[in-house]
Amino acid sequence: MDGDEKELYAALKKRALGYETRETVSEYDADGNETRRKVSVKDVPPDLGAIKLLLELQGGGSTPSEEELEEEKRKVLGMLGLLYADDGGKNGTR
Repeated sequence: MDGDEKELYAALKKRALGYETRETVSEYDADGNETRRKVSVKDVPPDLGAIKLLLELQGGGSTPSEEELEEEKRKVLGMLGLLYADDGGKNGTR
């Protein structure tokens, strides 16, 4: 695997697992001086398409169905405590 392929694989893996990103928003006055800066942390959830492609590239045997991937996603998110306890993870939402 060359450098570009490694970068693409790493990006695909990051997308498949989900990640956190920081977003910075700055406000400036009329003179161009920064008056305020806000840093937000955003969660990017795991992407089922990336998971499926990653599994196909790894040649892990049979490819799971969309339903199996959704179920696995619910399990992982539940383990991370991101699902509401009252819906039992049925909706897969936060």
